[in-house]
Amino acid sequence: MNIAVIGSGGREHSICFKLKQSKQTNKIFCIPGNAGTSAIAENINIDVLNFKSISEFLRNNNIKIVFVGPEVPLVKGIKDYLEKKGFFVFGPSKAASRLEKSKSFTKQLCKKYKIPTAQYKSFNSMKGVNEYIKKMNTPIVIKADGLASGKGVSICISKTEALKKCKEINLGKFKSSKKFVIEEFLSGEEASYFILSDGKNYKFFGTAQDHKRIGEGDTGPNTGGMGAYSPSSIITKKVEEKIKQQIIEPTLKGLKKLGCPFVGVLYAGLIIKNNQPKLIEYNIRLGDPECQVLMMRLKTDLLKIILACKKKQINKIVINWSNKKAMTIVASSKGYPNKQSKISEIKSTQKILLNNNQYLFHASTFKKNNRIFSSGGRVLNATALSKNLKSARDTCVKMLKKINWKDKYFRKDIGWRAINS
Repeated sequence: MNIAVIGSGGREHSICFKLKQSKQTNKIFCIPGNAGTSAIAENINIDVLNFKSISEFLRNNNIKIVFVGPEVPLVKGIKDYLEKKGFFVFGPSKAASRLEKSKSFTKQLCKKYKIPTAQYKSFNSMKGVNEYIKKMNTPIVIKADGLASGKGVSICISKTEALKKCKEINLGKFKSSKKFVIEEFLSGEEASYFILSDGKNYKFFGTAQDHKRIGEGDTGPNTGGMGAYSPSSIITKKVEEKIKQQIIEPTLKGLKKLGCPFVGVLYAGLIIKNNQPKLIEYNIRLGDPECQVLMMRLKTDLLKIILACKKKQINKIVINWSNKKAMTIVASSKGYPNKQSKISEIKSTQKILLNNNQYLFHASTFKKNNRIFSSGGRVLNATALSKNLKSARDTCVKMLKKINWKDKYFRKDIGWRAINS
């Protein structure tokens, strides 16, 4: 069976890595892919938003299954477009993708179905913003309503800072929307909870905890994610039941009632305090870098899972996980997420042994004349599976130290809370 994976990040590389292990997989095409995916799939240089060209390529190469990694093509309606052409797309419709596209949409759904989340108010303009902020306790959370590549959330220590962030969004800092949401700050520990849904049934699909801050000790500005580990150490069976009953099930029910049943991976970003989970936000796809650790721990054939989803029989498949711990550490270009050098050569990646227990997933890399280059941002993901998190982290650090790359930056403390507790 030929499969297409849409995207070019570490998430998509790890999805290709897992699909490659299936006996039912014939050939994987990655659109557009990166230097790492080129070793296990055929990279196809088509823009992920050029649905017409993607459709023609799928038809010409006898591809029936499409796994969409990033959120932007889903939000823009790639599933709706391709399924009209006869392809199965593992991912939600444009209507269901509003869970990630619009913070306001998700908040309204939470309010209607009594899903526990932070108190909030949505704004289209600056009218009434100052008065609302004055009534709030600090810190205050400001969220861009639309997509912002993981950089649209600000935790503001002062009311002056909160007002400034609102003005920046309203003036068009993010192209997706000038709308924003002002939320109360929720204290607790963050965790990621994943489910798979076929539109009719759903299945648990792992837990993880990521590290958004650029600096060690979780300091500095937010990023798309500097590392993650799985499973989450704070989601107990008792907490999980609350997540399912109070958050996941009402959400799926609400989407069905709106006429847009969810198909694909639903990722709930949670805050947990005193065993009580609250929803921070939804993503309508696998997280990056959380996907990398989930793919390392997943024992069940990923293609079989996708095919069960296609038949709306996800409830009939048993999804098994390794009892080992997985960790991924992201290496970014120095200066990220602010000013950074862009293109630079990465050497010595061939020194790293790649197997089912340790793997180097690529993100912002490309090949030229058989040499590998970084194009900036988050670039590499050293990922390991081991008996405990400390051992997994040691392996990841050793992998990254072998790489000769002058712009390399990575955190050495990923998982510090769980390892030190």
